[in-house]
Amino acid sequence: MKYNIILIITSLLIIVSCSQKTSDMAMDKVDEEKAVSTETSMSNEDFRKNVPAPGPAPKINISEAETFDLPNGLKVILVENHKLPQVSFQLRLINEPIREADKIGKVSMTGDILARGTTSRSKSEIDESIDYIGASLSSYSNGIFASSLKKHQGRLLEVMADVLYNPVFPEEELEKIKTQSLSALETSKTDPNAIANNISSKILYGADHPYGEIQTSDHVKAIEIEDLKSYYRQYYVPTNAYLIIVGDIDAAEAKGIGKKYFSKWSGNMPKRPARRSVPTPDKQQVSFSHKDGAVQSVIIFGNTADIKPGDEDAIPARVLNSILGTGLTSRLEQNLREDKAYTYAARSSMSVDPLIGSFTASASTRSEVTDSALVQLIYELERIRTEPVDEKELQGVKNFMTGGFARSLESPQTIARFAYNIARYNLPADYYQTYLQKLNAVSSADVMAMAKKYIHPDKASIIVVGNKDDVAEKLLPFDSDGKLSMFDAFGNEMQEKAVPLPAGVTANQIIGDYLNAIGGADKIASLKSLYVKMTTNAMGQDLVIESYQKGDDRLAIKFGNGAMVFQEQKYDGAKAAMIAMGQSQVFTEGPMFQELKNAARIVPQRYYAKEGAVLDLKGIESVEGQQAYKVVVTMADGATESQYFSVSSGLHIRTSKNQEGPQGTVSITSDFADYKDIGNGIMYPSSTSVTGMLPGGGAMVMKVVETTPNVEVGDEVFEIEE
Repeated sequence: MKYNIILIITSLLIIVSCSQKTSDMAMDKVDEEKAVSTETSMSNEDFRKNVPAPGPAPKINISEAETFDLPNGLKVILVENHKLPQVSFQLRLINEPIREADKIGKVSMTGDILARGTTSRSKSEIDESIDYIGASLSSYSNGIFASSLKKHQGRLLEVMADVLYNPVFPEEELEKIKTQSLSALETSKTDPNAIANNISSKILYGADHPYGEIQTSDHVKAIEIEDLKSYYRQYYVPTNAYLIIVGDIDAAEAKGIGKKYFSKWSGNMPKRPARRSVPTPDKQQVSFSHKDGAVQSVIIFGNTADIKPGDEDAIPARVLNSILGTGLTSRLEQNLREDKAYTYAARSSMSVDPLIGSFTASASTRSEVTDSALVQLIYELERIRTEPVDEKELQGVKNFMTGGFARSLESPQTIARFAYNIARYNLPADYYQTYLQKLNAVSSADVMAMAKKYIHPDKASIIVVGNKDDVAEKLLPFDSDGKLSMFDAFGNEMQEKAVPLPAGVTANQIIGDYLNAIGGADKIASLKSLYVKMTTNAMGQDLVIESYQKGDDRLAIKFGNGAMVFQEQKYDGAKAAMIAMGQSQVFTEGPMFQELKNAARIVPQRYYAKEGAVLDLKGIESVEGQQAYKVVVTMADGATESQYFSVSSGLHIRTSKNQEGPQGTVSITSDFADYKDIGNGIMYPSSTSVTGMLPGGGAMVMKVVETTPNVEVGDEVFEIEE
């Protein structure tokens, strides 16, 4: 009923979303791979063009970290850095990932809630005390991180210790966390990249492995406060943690800090969880997830790779990956992007992990070249397995990795990570001192050996998320059995069964049933005007959208945050306008004019027969667990969209279409839910979720908070000044 208005509103939200800046502090996975990740970040320069002559590996003088244990078993790592009067304290748990079963998410929620209230401080009091001294403190899935100026470290440590010792796990904060998680899941279930990653995790590791567990809304809803308290009691113990101190502190002071703030911490090492095996496929298979209307396909090609931190294969495997798929000058990028123009980016990853690593190659390609992109991706994987790498190419990569490694040593946090890795993974004491010698010694033969050992195209899992109507049949040759496995957004395999159309059902009949479901022709005809107020949140901002429609040929939309109107859009029956910052842009033709004209109609389906819209009934498909008729609607101007109508209720539950955006063609999906009577038996959806328009592919969920049918509204509301 309100789909065209939704498109207009979402277009406005892009303006707001693009103006926001966010930053994240990533602290979750500090391992050997992360510690040297900077060396493998390829620059935009083509380092293969001018490769310096090889020479002996430079000697690296790495500052030493000091380590000591407290009597309670807490291990402390200190990296002194007296250049600036700053300090940081990271309390990091070292237990291996655990299976969370029917409570997936409890580990991250436990970490999140710790800093949201203690027995002596509320969340707001914690925040205020940290802000007052210009410090930062955050708790996360693996511990607590805090930093401040040297002169404020005492106050900071008091709060940090309070958060560690005395969390109260407020129920209201858990509800907030769960609400945020549910919102994120709502977004991810329509994000092709998130869907591909979910399927990849489940396929590569198996649902019984910690890395293969995929969170759903049922898991979130099942989590209770006692689950978080239980995890806290079991795993937040000193024998299961490192305290990493970096900054303007010497050893004597660090030991005093450990004794004063952390010596009272007690508890025994938790039992190590049983190791879980991972699937060992013996053939190539394709796993597919349908994204209706998608104009791109997301591809992930991969297999597990058993490389542990410190393994002798870790460094040559990283060189292999850098050649193959790290940065703009990598082989995958040069082939799929620069030469074939199939994608904006093609990457590969070789993860080193204490449980189980993996090799993956990925790309997002235009739908029509999905199979061609896979051919080229497999070609590059086979080539690096069977053809020696040119010495010039190899040396160029090693030179760049050497420079990145050397630059990373400028940060004292890097030295701390090195010390942590050596202690955590039992690496040789000189592992990083000799890193460059080991890197320099990697040969072309080593690279080929790593490729043969860790890249297995004939046994790999191929995950594709895209439009099955355009892509699925082309992927059959890549599956050893010639049959695709179908998956939902959360990595669950689906047994697709064709649902036959009832005899005699037509697209026109489905549209008629929808009009009856929302009130019937007479009641809809009596709807002369409509006011709707909706709320949503984008990039952390609470936003309000108000719209007036009148006589099916006038429209006014106002969009803002309550205190400020960001933009207005109007259609007065003859012309359309966008108004922002006191400036007005008027249209009498073109896509924006047509969109606003269509959006003025309260129920646009009423006009399909009159205006010659072509309706094509494609069949019955599943939409969020509901069986729905899919009707492709082609307007008189040639624009097309797919509309889905519930088989059981007749209601319009989804529309998807392709639309030109700032970054090219995008696929937009709007899901309508929770229809309510807004008066006189007329049904209107009170919740709409839109994906495809916002940066990052996220969902925008809009809630109707007020509707007034046949509202008294003057024509001046729709007036357009030129």
